[in-house]
Amino acid sequence: MAITAIGGQGGGVLVNWLVAIAEQRGYPAQATSVPGVAQRTGATVYYIELMPAETQDDGQAVFALNPIPGNLDIVVAAELVEAGRAIQRGFVTPDRTTLIASSHRVYSTTEKSALGDGTQDGQAILEVSRDAARNFFCFDMAEVSERTGSVISAVLLGAIAGSSCLPFVREDYENSIRSAGRSVRANLAGFAAGFEQVCSVTPNDMVTGRSRDNAAISLPTETATSQMTNPMVSELLQQLESAVPQPCRRIALEGLRHTVDYQDVNYGNLYLQRLGRIVEQDRDDYGLSVEVARHLALRMSFADTIRVAELKTRSARVERLRHEVAALPGQLVQVTEFMRPRVEEVCDTLPAWLGSSILRSRMLRAGLATFCRRGWKIKTTGLPGFLLLYLLASLKRWRRGSYRFRLENRQIEDWLDRIQACLPGNYELAAELVNCADLIKGYGDTHSRGLTQFNAIMEIIDEPSLTENAAATVRRLISAALADEEGKAFNEAIMEVGRTDK
Repeated sequence: MAITAIGGQGGGVLVNWLVAIAEQRGYPAQATSVPGVAQRTGATVYYIELMPAETQDDGQAVFALNPIPGNLDIVVAAELVEAGRAIQRGFVTPDRTTLIASSHRVYSTTEKSALGDGTQDGQAILEVSRDAARNFFCFDMAEVSERTGSVISAVLLGAIAGSSCLPFVREDYENSIRSAGRSVRANLAGFAAGFEQVCSVTPNDMVTGRSRDNAAISLPTETATSQMTNPMVSELLQQLESAVPQPCRRIALEGLRHTVDYQDVNYGNLYLQRLGRIVEQDRDDYGLSVEVARHLALRMSFADTIRVAELKTRSARVERLRHEVAALPGQLVQVTEFMRPRVEEVCDTLPAWLGSSILRSRMLRAGLATFCRRGWKIKTTGLPGFLLLYLLASLKRWRRGSYRFRLENRQIEDWLDRIQACLPGNYELAAELVNCADLIKGYGDTHSRGLTQFNAIMEIIDEPSLTENAAATVRRLISAALADEEGKAFNEAIMEVGRTDK
């Protein structure tokens, strides 16, 4: 048996439970592990060998130290991509292997640090897993462990027991948990839930992971609760229902929720008006409108200091932090934030005339940089720190007059105008203009770098010589911009385009 688990998932605890069960039942057993790399770039692979009683002789059992591809009866993955890695390494074979995996995701460092969308295709892994394994059991074990208050290793143990792939009975597994003596009640609950989940279905038919595409989407949010009684919200929903075609209605509804939460109902109305300009000129499949709906919501909800302060003072964040540190009811939790805003981020929050004046003045800019350089540690669970963020978040009502808001909205309007100008005659170029929004994300240096590359592509599009294969050129530049953080590939691509034009 091979078990792949990342830090904090209790892979070692699971191994100890299984070895204890085997030894209690008179099965010689050996467990080894190959540690993974820190920061979620690799998982620890635990390997267990048990010798069935009927194969034992007078000699001493000799076990292998590492899993051998093609020679595994059971593979357990505590996260979906780890199941894919096990298949890729040849651990899973259709003639003998039972694969037990959780369908939830814990994103790897490479996925999170990718400039573009670096996430792995979970659906593809599920489909491959069905074909690669003799039996495949999969469900969201992270959700089960959270619901039962247990660790995911207990749920995995229950899934192993429920699959009947080992010659032990349920009581053996439960006794092993009791003998360990730690969080017995919660771990037994997690074990029971995992056991029942596997026993209730047949193999290969139990992928019950939560899908973002199938999730119910509703407009209410924590900060928008009072707005739900506003008649304007009902009007917006009716407007979306009538004006937005079915193919992009789901993502448009999420975009509407996002923009209303970000600013107010009028801002959500502006989102629908802007989206409607593109929908009117789109093709029947509305593929371009779907992407505009997504990117437009993200661009209109840019991360300024007001938004950061608002998110940090929400009660949902406090509850999440308490849950992550497993705080008991009534137990005090202190949170200290480290903040060092850039000069540009401070100016972004100021009134447009003042922010632009500071950015144009070398002396004022240098003075503000001295003030910002050292950064601050703010205890936001204390009254002074919380009030500071709360007051900053309260500037939301005046955000429309800020320097950043006016700058962003000019850029968004220019982006939409360019897309509309291309739609009648060059749909492919319009689609690539939509994709250019992938470059604008984050805050600080990341946002500045992406915006610079975005503007460089817009300047190239404006060149009169760029007439043929314009869409292919923009596509190549986008790929180059997302290739590396230093921008070397992008600069080379820009130079190549310039030589081609000449």
